[in-house]
Amino acid sequence: MKKRYRPPPTEAGIAASFSRRAMLIGAGQAALAAVLAGRMGYVAIAQNQRYSDLADSNRIQTRLIPPRRGWIVDRHGQPMASNRSDFRVDLIPDQIEDADRVIAELTRILSLTPEAVEKIREDLAAAAGFQPVPVAEHLSFEKFAEVTVRLPDLPGVSPLRAFARFYPEGAAVGHLIGYVGTPNRDEYEAENRSPLLLTPGFKIGKEGLEKVVEQRLRGRPGAARVEVTARGRLVRELRTLPDVSGAPLRTTIDAGLQSYAARRIGDESGACVIMDCNNGDLLAMASMPAYDPNAFSDGISRSEWAMMSEDERRPLLNKVLNALYPPGSTLKPMAAMALLEAGVDPEDVVSCGGGYRLGNRVFRCLGRHGPMNMHRAIARSCNTYFYAMAHRHGYEIIASMARALGLGERFDMPVVSQSYGTIPDAAWKRRRFDQAWSHSDSLNAVIGQGYVIVNPLQLATMSACLASGRRVRPRLIAGEGPAPADFAYDPAHFERIRRAMSEVVNGAGTAGRSRLPFPDILMGGKTGTAQVRAISSGSRGGAGVARRFRDHGLFVFFAPVDRPLYAGAVVIEHGMGGSRAAAPVARDVLTYLFDKDRAMAALEPLEREWGGNIGERMARRTTQWEAARAAAAAAPPPAEAP
Repeated sequence: MKKRYRPPPTEAGIAASFSRRAMLIGAGQAALAAVLAGRMGYVAIAQNQRYSDLADSNRIQTRLIPPRRGWIVDRHGQPMASNRSDFRVDLIPDQIEDADRVIAELTRILSLTPEAVEKIREDLAAAAGFQPVPVAEHLSFEKFAEVTVRLPDLPGVSPLRAFARFYPEGAAVGHLIGYVGTPNRDEYEAENRSPLLLTPGFKIGKEGLEKVVEQRLRGRPGAARVEVTARGRLVRELRTLPDVSGAPLRTTIDAGLQSYAARRIGDESGACVIMDCNNGDLLAMASMPAYDPNAFSDGISRSEWAMMSEDERRPLLNKVLNALYPPGSTLKPMAAMALLEAGVDPEDVVSCGGGYRLGNRVFRCLGRHGPMNMHRAIARSCNTYFYAMAHRHGYEIIASMARALGLGERFDMPVVSQSYGTIPDAAWKRRRFDQAWSHSDSLNAVIGQGYVIVNPLQLATMSACLASGRRVRPRLIAGEGPAPADFAYDPAHFERIRRAMSEVVNGAGTAGRSRLPFPDILMGGKTGTAQVRAISSGSRGGAGVARRFRDHGLFVFFAPVDRPLYAGAVVIEHGMGGSRAAAPVARDVLTYLFDKDRAMAALEPLEREWGGNIGERMARRTTQWEAARAAAAAAPPPAEAP
């Protein structure tokens, strides 16, 4: 195939071709320049505000300032929960670039324990976005400064000078006041993802009053506008809007009395409640053993949690509100009041030969008391008298009086929860077990056994009603709560019950060893010993059985007898008797109200015998627990059977 002949290019043709290409390139460049100019104009003019805002947000940041929580104070204004300056370090998950390196560096600087590091990693994995993860609190200024100067190399680390919650009375107010902690994911979601809950250093109430009155204590956050470098380092503060502290909360509690009651319980497991019996103000609600809210607010270790969870004395349980006990003979004054209102002659005599026969069964008494009228039956705690009266007149009148005096009632109080127990009757048993009420049920219930269970606060309320002759209900916040009301009962009947309860302590009763150390101030009361297991074998829950089978010791009381001011209840779990374990605590706590120096003089030798104050004993117990756990971990595994 022949090639087509193409004439050689001429100089004019070459020039024309070059001109066309140059024009095309020039046109392209012009178009590109026009596009760039248009885009630059669009960005500079139309998007000016947007990019200006973005630049400002990168350079200028607004940081929320956590509000200081309102103080919780006692009836005299003494703080039970306050705030103190604190240096802390948090991690912001979304800002961390290399978590392992950052945590390793913080571990070196802050000397974090392996357990603390493990918890940080777990919290980091569970955190939501910008939710801060606490690393360390209560740092020295030197440690705080050491972290601060390394911020450019530690993205995601947020050192903060803030305020930490402080509880001066420690474990003595643990169950009453509660504690605060970092909000979790559920709490963050529940508050519509409020940014305040993600603010480093911000904590919310987790238990007790701290939780119930959270919004009242919280206050309003402040805000600080600051200029930072591209790496987040602070350049200067531009403007600060200060936070507004939460309102203080004044309670009815007497902090000194609360602390004394907790200390006086000692190493026992129990509760002590003291009320102003004329208006219902709660002066003390001690539940021991308890946790230290200062430690809980900082976040306790797993070993501490395990130690408390396995403690048979149940330090995590608020025994004032959430523990339920058979009240035992402490119900007898209430039962006597019901009999009086039903028209029973208080001089009617029942002969006690050591028990009461009902059909083929004998209901045992605590002794052979002989002829008993109502006064002597209360003073000597004669079961036989009350067995006979319940059998004759029925238990319904007693159940009705029990409810009127606060037993089995759920009180209107600012508490997280309360267990209100059971005051049984025929309708309750039919509803609960689909069975008819029996005479045996009546005889068990009238002496505070069987199906009857109550909490210590209800016992204190019952005592306050008997002492004042009025319908009193507990109040925890100063100026708030139900006002006392009058009963439709005969005041003379209350007076008769008070005289019998005085006989229990100041006469030939069961608590004669717990008289107040004042010649002109008398205490009235009633002991109770509640079984925790059946006594079909005839044995009681005394020192010869395992602790968990020993009887509970209870005592309800009021003072002074002639013009009652204070009433209350003490329960000592497995204390083996009200007169042995509970009444002495009530005596010393009431002594504190009338003569602090005398009461402290009685407490100091006891605490020396117990091995120190509450904090010292808790620290020693923790050390022993950790030593035992370490020894168990180091022990060789058992040899396999051949």
